[in-house]
This record gives sequence, C-alpha cells and structure tokens, in this order.
Amino acid sequence: MEGVVPRGRGLSWREQRIVVRAVYEGASVGEVAALVGVTSRTVERYTAIFGGVKPRVGAQNPRCLKAEDREEIFRGVIEGLSDAEIARRVGRHRSTVGREISANGGRGSYRPYAAQRRYEQRARRDRPPWWETRPELWELVQQKLGELWSPQQIAAWLRQTHPDDPQWWVSHESIYQAVFVQAKPTLRKELAACLRSGRAKRRPRARRQADNRGRIAGMVNISERPPQVQDRAIPGHWEGDLIMGKANRSAVASLVERSTRFGMLIALENQTAGHVADRIAEHVQSLPEQLKLSLTWDQGKELSDHARFSIATGIDVYFCDPHSPWQRGTNENWNGLVRQYLPKGTDLSTHSQPDLDKIALSLNTRPRKTLDWQAPALRFNQLVATTA
Repeated sequence: MEGVVPRGRGLSWREQRIVVRAVYEGASVGEVAALVGVTSRTVERYTAIFGGVKPRVGAQNPRCLKAEDREEIFRGVIEGLSDAEIARRVGRHRSTVGREISANGGRGSYRPYAAQRRYEQRARRDRPPWWETRPELWELVQQKLGELWSPQQIAAWLRQTHPDDPQWWVSHESIYQAVFVQAKPTLRKELAACLRSGRAKRRPRARRQADNRGRIAGMVNISERPPQVQDRAIPGHWEGDLIMGKANRSAVASLVERSTRFGMLIALENQTAGHVADRIAEHVQSLPEQLKLSLTWDQGKELSDHARFSIATGIDVYFCDPHSPWQRGTNENWNGLVRQYLPKGTDLSTHSQPDLDKIALSLNTRPRKTLDWQAPALRFNQLVATTA
C-alpha cells in the first residue's frame, strides 16, 4: 500500500514523538498508524514497550546538535558542501560538523537518523528502576495493589505515612510504570488485573453509549433540585443507580452520599420497581433524619415507584436528564470502583448482602483524593456523630 513503511522498519525519533502525542490525545492505533505512515502492528509494538505509560523525554542540551541539525548536515553532505559551508547553514563551528560526520561513519556512511539515535543512547543515563533499588517499597505497593487500591491512592498514602522519608515516596505514574513496564510478564498480568480497568496497558477512556429510556410518571427533574445540593455543603443528599450483571439479568443497587462519598450496595432479588423501592428504603431507614434529604437517580424504570419510596423514607427523589450520567457523577465514580469487585458480564445474584457490605466497607475505608486523602467512612462517621 502506498505510503506504508515496509515491514521491519522501526520508528524514527520524530515518529516516536508523534505516536506518543497522538496516543495521549486519544487517537486509536489505526489513526496513529495512518498519521505516521506505518502499519498498525508497528504502532502496537512501540506502545507495548512503555505499556501505555507516557515515556519521559529529557531536555536536550542547547549546545548539542539537534535532529534538525543532523538532517541539515546530511543534506550538505549529499550536495557535496564543505564542513565550513555546512557549519554556516546550521550555525555551528566547522570543527563541530567535522567531528559529527567523522564519529558517524564519515561522509560516505553518515545518516541523520542513526547519528541521532547514537547521540540519544550516549546521552541517556540509565539507572536501575525504583522497584529494584527499593524492594521493600515495591513489596508494599504490590500489597496495596492486591487490596485493589489505585496507584494514586497508594502514592498519597505513602506520603502521609512517611512524611519525612523520601525513600518511601513514589508517584502514581511511577507505579503505573512498574506495573505496565514490568520485566516479568506473569507478574505484570497479575498486577494489571488488580487495577480498576484490568487492562495490560493504559488507554484513553472510551465513551459510553446511553440507552433510550421512557418517561417516568410523576418524576421531578433535576433542574428542580434545591441549589444547596449542588455545592455539597449540606450532607444528606444521595445519588443512586443500578449496577447490572450479565445480560442485565441481575442487578445491585448502589447509593453514595454526595458530601462524604460514603456508599452503600444493596442486594436485589429482581428489578421490579416495587422491590427496588422497598430494598433501598430498608437501607436508608437507619440513617439519622438529617442525612435523609434527597436522592438523585438515573431515568431508569426500576425507580418508577419513587412515590412509594418517598412516602416510606421522607426522601425527595429527583431524576437526571436523559443520557446525562455526569449529573450524578459521584455515583458514577462509585460504580466504577465497585466494578473492581463486581466485574461486568458476571452474575451479581451470587453475591449476598453480607458480601456486598464487605465490598462497601473496603471501598469506604480507602483514602480518597477528593477528601484530602481521608476515607469516606471516617467523614461519614464524624457526620453521624455530630448529628446524633
């Protein structure tokens, strides 16, 4: 195919940077391949090297020749120009040009791509990765990954527990590098499975397709929700939705409080409106009255019996606009965390209420960035104590 680089040719330094930039702007492998003019397999091989983690590109010394300079030198060599004439073109001393050509095979063998690659290899100061030089830290990170903590949570927790010892500090990007660029494929697979995405390399988040919903009788739109709900200043406002199992045959109800991010998981025997309303009502009845103010729900038919729920609990129910999951973003985030324990395509009816309570406890005791790395359970318990 015209414009496609033959099989076996590697990516030049410039093409590598184009690939990295395009990947992190969300382009697909096929789009990147077409942009650079290589096969999709070539792009996949290169991105696999860094596991989807953006490679760090160090700043080049301004006194050193750049890739553009080497390309200009090559053109001068092809045209038969002297070292002095080439030097005037690139704004360097003629001895610099002469040494560059001599060090890279002479005029008969000089190639700018190969010369740039040799320069980068010489300039690179390789050092052993942190997971080899600090094995105790790596063991602790693996332990937390096994407990389904995210790399960002682990990084923040390490800084809090070892505030005066930088040897125990590591960024979340460095943890991703340790997972996705791990030399041992078996360990890489095990650790990647502990991440929320479960992927073997990082990828941009795909868009979700919303399904069509019918209008619920007597529903109150989110636009009529009190303004104080939006700023999270007053606790007691909840968001909820159903987490669906395989083929939508099983489901679990999820609730999360907007202010503290404290969440609940509720086992369901079926998805009928009456059953869902009753089960949610049972779980919120034990809350203090000050924490039972409102519930924001998706426009799913499972809560079409919202009037029954409001009568039983005294909680006002508001419904989001169609295809607008961001209007209950706190619950969307909670559901994403829950999916680590309740993966898509599985039968959720196998999980009892005690099982779900255990999962909720695990999530509620994890530190959260939005809470200044405090756990939702801590914030919620403090709130309950003050309202008691």
